[in-house]
Amino acid sequence: MDASRTEQRESFRALASAQLPRLYSIARRLVGDDAEDAVQDCLLKGFQRYDQLKSAESAPAWLTSILVNSCHDVGRASARRPQVIDFEEVEKFSLYRKIAYEDPFPYSDSLHLDFLGEFGPEDVHAVLMRLPPLYRIPLVLVYMEGFLAKELARRLDAPLGTVLARLHRGRKLFEKELWEYARETGLLKEGAR
Repeated sequence: MDASRTEQRESFRALASAQLPRLYSIARRLVGDDAEDAVQDCLLKGFQRYDQLKSAESAPAWLTSILVNSCHDVGRASARRPQVIDFEEVEKFSLYRKIAYEDPFPYSDSLHLDFLGEFGPEDVHAVLMRLPPLYRIPLVLVYMEGFLAKELARRLDAPLGTVLARLHRGRKLFEKELWEYARETGLLKEGAR
């Protein structure tokens, strides 16, 4: 993208402003309270590499791939300090709606949620935050943000088979953690296994 520095700055500002709510939402799901740091890092790197953006149409995916890398960096830094998540402030979690009203994992017939009693968005968030980023990131991007596995593989520079395996293992681990969380919090219905 050829433009003067001022035009480039204004162009990036408009592009980033349009994507900011989506980026923040993704970052919040991936790194919790460190979302602002991850988004800020993403925008800084995006601006520095703005000349690498080939077209405005690819900007959402381009910024998302930068954000995922920023979340990895922020996640590594926050792993060195304890993380406290205030679930009272957690926004409505779109995965909860998918779990409650749709088949959230289209290629998995093993995830059955009828054993749950009252299960809210904060519960889904708590279970997702238990997953290692290796599995949480693909689950969030594919099932909550609508990325195709092929597109995610390209963005992560990973073979499609690797992404599909991580999605499969992530679903299995999500189910296992869901059961464990339900047991710990008393959300299991009477007679559930």
